[in-house]
Order: sequence, then C-alpha cells, then structure tokens
Amino acid sequence: MREENETRADIRALIRGSDATERVMERVAFGSVLLVCLVSGASANPHSVCKSCDPQPANCKSYQCITNCSVSKVCPSPDDVCAAVWWRENGVVTVETMCHDPIQPLYGVTLDDFSSSDCVLTVRYVNGSNLRLCACTGHECNERMLLNKPDNDTKLVILHTSETKGGFRLPQLCMFCDIESTACNATGVCESSCNITSICENPDEVCVSAWKRNEGNAIIETVCHNPAFPFHGQYLTDYNNTVCLMKQVKDMEDFYICSCNQEECNDRLFFTDVSSPPGDYKKNLPPVLLVSLLPGLIAVVVLLSAFYCFYAVRQQSLTAPKTKGIDSETCAIIMSDDDRSDSSSANANSLNHNTELLPIQLDAIVGKGRFAEVYRAKLKQGATDESFQMVAVKIFPYEEYASWKTEWEIFSDTELRHENVLQFLTAEDRKAERRYWLITAYHERGNLQEFLTQHVIGWDELCRLGRSLARGVAHLHADRTPCGRTKAPIVHRDLKSANVLVKADLSCCLCDFGLSLRLDNSMTPEELANSGQVGTARYMAPEVLESRMDLENIESFKQADVYSMALVLWEITSRCSAIGDVREYEPPFGKLKDHLCVESMKDDVIRDRLRPEIPASWSNHTGVQLLSSSIEECWDHDPEARLTAQCIVERFSEISSAVISPVSSDNKSTQDSGNDEK
Repeated sequence: MREENETRADIRALIRGSDATERVMERVAFGSVLLVCLVSGASANPHSVCKSCDPQPANCKSYQCITNCSVSKVCPSPDDVCAAVWWRENGVVTVETMCHDPIQPLYGVTLDDFSSSDCVLTVRYVNGSNLRLCACTGHECNERMLLNKPDNDTKLVILHTSETKGGFRLPQLCMFCDIESTACNATGVCESSCNITSICENPDEVCVSAWKRNEGNAIIETVCHNPAFPFHGQYLTDYNNTVCLMKQVKDMEDFYICSCNQEECNDRLFFTDVSSPPGDYKKNLPPVLLVSLLPGLIAVVVLLSAFYCFYAVRQQSLTAPKTKGIDSETCAIIMSDDDRSDSSSANANSLNHNTELLPIQLDAIVGKGRFAEVYRAKLKQGATDESFQMVAVKIFPYEEYASWKTEWEIFSDTELRHENVLQFLTAEDRKAERRYWLITAYHERGNLQEFLTQHVIGWDELCRLGRSLARGVAHLHADRTPCGRTKAPIVHRDLKSANVLVKADLSCCLCDFGLSLRLDNSMTPEELANSGQVGTARYMAPEVLESRMDLENIESFKQADVYSMALVLWEITSRCSAIGDVREYEPPFGKLKDHLCVESMKDDVIRDRLRPEIPASWSNHTGVQLLSSSIEECWDHDPEARLTAQCIVERFSEISSAVISPVSSDNKSTQDSGNDEK
C-alpha cells in the first residue's frame, strides 16, 4: 500500500511539473526527441497489474471461478505474471491470487504455460490433495480462473463478486464428456479419456460413469447425476464410494455403471471380475490400486521435497497477521448451514474487538464441563427475530480466564481450520456480565458419547466416525496443513468421546481445547513439565497416570493423545452392528467405578495392564478384526510402540477398501436391525 501511495505521489508531481517539462523539450531538437521516445518506448517492459489477495472464498459456476479479491497490485518485477492457486476444503472453494515470477515454482510446482490471457487451472497433487494452479499474462487476468479452456463457440457466463458473499460451497467436480468411444474392454482399471472437468449444477449430484457396447463399439459415458433419480433405469447405491467401482447391470451382459463422490473420481473406472466371488475381488483391489497409483506417489514425493524447500525459505519472510474483528454478517456467512460451518474466512479465528457485541440470544444449555457451560444460541441475521442462525456459545466465568484464554489462543491459529476440528467463529469479553464467550459452530447431534448411547451404527458409519476422528487428531499433531503451510503441532490432552462432536454427515469434529498445548521445538523440558498432569483419568495414558512423560521428546505428548484416541475408537466399535449382538453403551473401563480417579486407574492400567475388553465376536467381521488390531497397537503400554494418528487414517482407507460391505444375508439383516434401532 505504501508503494502504491508513493507511485501516486510521483504521478502527481510529474503532472505538476509538466509545464516545466514542455519548456525543456522545446529546447531540444524534434528529431532527437522522436528518436529517444521511439527507443525508450520499444525497450519499455511495463509491469503487470494483478489481483493480489491472501486465501479467501471464491464464486464458481459452470467451468469457471471468480475471485472476491478487491486488491490490485502493480507487480514488482517486469517479468512477473499473474497467478492463482485454487483448492477446496469440505466443498468450499478457496483462491489465493498474486504476482508471480514464472521461473520460480509456485507451491512447489513450476508452471509451463503463462503466456495465455486466460488463467486455465492445471491440477497438481500436492501433499495428498488436489491443488489447481494457473498463471497468465494480461491486466488482472487472474481474477477469473477456468477449469477448462473453453471452445471458441462457448458462451462465457461472467460472474461478479457482488452476486454472492463469503464462502461458496462448490458442488462436486466430475469428468463430463457425455458419450465417447473407448478402447477399454471392461477389465482391470480403465481411464475415461475425458479431458473436461465440470462443476455439477446440483449440489446433490455425484460423479457417474457408464460402459457399454453399442453395435460392437465400446463407449464410456461420464456425467454428473443426482442419485435420487434413476440412471439408465438403475438407482445408484454406491455413490458414497471414493472410487468408481464398475458393476454389471442385471440381465445386461455388456453394460456397467458406477458412481462415486470424490473430485473427478469418475475418470478412473475399476472393473470387477464377474467370474470370481466378491471376496476375491476385495483381496485383489488393493494391489490394483497400489500398482496404478505408484507413479503418482513417486511424483508426489519429488514435489513435496521441492515444496518443503520453497516453504522453508518463504516462511522466514512472513510476518504474523494482525488480529481482526468480526461482524454479524461475516458470522452469518461462515455459519450459513451445519455442513458449511467448516468454511474458512479471513476474519474467523479472532477476538471480537468491536465495541458492539454480536446479536446473540441464548436458547438452551446443551453441555456443562469443569470450566464452562455450553449453550445453543441464535445469531440474529436481520431486523426480524425469525432470521437467525444456530450457533454454540461456550461461557466461562471470570475466574476461569486462564481456561478461556488457552482455548481462544489455540483456536486463533488460522491453520487449525479443518473439517474435523470444530469451526471457531470468534471470542468475546462480556465485561458487563463478567463472562468470557467462545462462539463456534453448533452441531445438533451432540457429542459422540451421547450419540453412541442412543444409536447402534453400521459398518460404513463406523468407518466414517472413526476415520474422521483420526483425521482430526492427525491434523492437530501435524506440522503442516493439507495444503503444505507450516503449522504448530497441537496436542489435545483431554481426548474422550464427550469432547468429540458428531456432525450432520456422521463425521466427527474435535472440540474443547481448554487443556491443549501448542508444541514448540524451542520449549525446554522445564516448560513442558509445568504443563502438569491433565486430562480425564479414565482416558489417561499409563505414562500420564504415572507422571513419567519423556519431556525431552515432544512426540511423547502425541503418543498420549493416540492412547486416548484408541479408547474412543473402542467405544465406537462396541456399538457397531457388524460385530453381532451389540451391548448397551458403556465407556472404557465401564465395569469399574463411574468416576475413576488417577490413583485407582494406576492400579488397573499400570500394575495390571488392564484394557477394555475386545470380545471374540469382533473377529467375525474382517474389517472389525483389522480395526481392533490397530486399536490394540494404539493403546500399547510402550508409547514408542504406538501407531500415529496419521497411520490410523491410512489404516481406515486400507480397511474400507478391502472390506467394501458385508454381503451375506445374515450380515445384511444384522445391519438392517441396527438401522431400525436408530
């Protein structure tokens, strides 16, 4: 901003001195002046003007996205071009715009095409996530990003930033080429050969592919489709898959269809061998996936190495962002619905410094802990009482300032944002009431303990709950975000089912960070020791109960979290209908006292090495057996022998791929009875 002001001042000074310039020019020969002008004009290389904003939500439609960035910047170097980086988290599109030296890598990726006047997004796989990048040459050409290069006859639908505000939840991205010829012979893994990515019109639509023979020629159809309606006369039942598993249409020999709900997942088609039983296919699928993904994994390792070096240098020059306030309109954008509560905002994760407090009306108390009470509340959206959005308000008394401050500081880390971490809105010091408030997303299903008490779950729900729990813990423990930004590792230190919320889609998100600790390599053992023996005795790891944490190694704090996570995974598994007869819910060590203290837990966990029971019936289901084995590794008495949270995330992917679903009628009836109980 200072550079722009100086530039404007120089221009004004040049205008004021124009009369003097004309008098000087009159004394110079006309031919010499003309020559100088021509030479200087020919050699001048004007600096580009580009949109330049930190990551923020974008508006998308059809095959293009428009950034909400209102900041234009004159690039510092005449060689710079305009660039944009596009990604989405939990469906919400985020775009970062900037000037960029095309010789240098952008997010670890060197862009080849930057001479076009259109910013055409190119997909790259960075740190396990889809990242789309583009560069272009032209005045503010990075304001509009294209998913595909449109045909000359295609009419562009220009969007304006005034049409919508805040985070835009983008429908699914699918390959969409309708019908094309193919050399695929319905075996193994086939590529669709479609090169057009489309934004589905309806947010309920998923990616669908069909393979069939038409007059002897094989064709593949790739489209978006709403699974509520039949596709070629068939209702889709597998649309929540992450890959497109081709299934033969009944009574039709040369007709297969598949559906899935991941970005561009209908580009690769996995065919079953119809002559082999389902069990053989399940065993063969992981090797097929491994072989097909191996080249991509090698490329990712190389890209990540370059990406890490780039960010290590870049991070040294970054300064901490200033804390900003938040108003009720921004709150409404972030909290527009239960699922969208995970959207990001430039103003989220901050203390409300505004003199006017948010217009929030407390509704009912929904939880009570050691330090605070949690209320369901209405955040008013307009002048009428009928216009409001439900939020959660955690209220601390004035004497619990330290607990409020700890949790607020953890939430204030902008890199904490994740779909499996409770979305934080803002914090308020309500001086008149002598109360401290934390305002977050509200999830009406309540905490995991309450949910498991009231519901029996199926195998798919077990995988969704367990994997999302592990993803949340892995994100806390990680030193980088999914997009590669550096992040301080955080340990929860009070992981239990009561501190995990269940979202509308039956995924988990972590909450209650009042005892959490931000890990810093510069922290001394003395500073770590001062953190004390904290947590809930029932969920404490043996080394925490015994106060023998390895304070020389910050990984020991993560290992204690993993132990607690294993107990929560056991709770989830114990309520799954796939194990057979499901008992009433009970917490870990439920046969012991209701309110266990540290000393009583020492005798059972340390002296007797007691752990929650894993019944023999758990071995009747392949997936549950594999999961229970991982749980036992996570609560190992030796902290060094425990798995990491990220390893559990990967284990869930392997297990769910190997065990698609129970196929016997007995298992199916068991699952149906579990659903009826719900």
